[in-house]
Amino acid sequence: MERAGLGDVVELVRGVRGLVPVTGAGVADGFAARGWTPGGRLRDGFESSWDKGGVRGWVHLHGGGVRVELTVWMRDVDEDTGYFGDLEAVYRDGEEVLADVVAGLAASPLSVDLVAAGGRDRDADDFVACRRWSLGERALLAGVVQEDTDLPVRVVVVWEEER
Repeated sequence: MERAGLGDVVELVRGVRGLVPVTGAGVADGFAARGWTPGGRLRDGFESSWDKGGVRGWVHLHGGGVRVELTVWMRDVDEDTGYFGDLEAVYRDGEEVLADVVAGLAASPLSVDLVAAGGRDRDADDFVACRRWSLGERALLAGVVQEDTDLPVRVVVVWEEER
């Protein structure tokens, strides 16, 4: 399965994880410093939408902290019908890509600091499938998501406050 720039994702997370305090503007500066292209979506005083090498990224305030979500793979709905032809097949494709992403993270420079963490009930509600790690006081997740029946299925890497 083809997945976009996991190396760019790892570089970004490594670059912003040392921010104290972690702010949306600080993370946005981290995207810019690493050559990501802003998407022109200012929110809460900082650029919230980014793109690099096929990876789409968003920074937003979430639960009193900052959440960074990076889409490394996406399968969109059929343009003619507005539906997936075989949703289970799309989930299987997403889970194959997720396995590649998990293996890539395990082989990356982040791996020395990743501590496997069990999923939470909320993760089961938010993800079709997911892996969670602690990364210091933050969490790193990789998962397959589908927010709604008429939206794409995506594989994402999320860096957020550990709760």
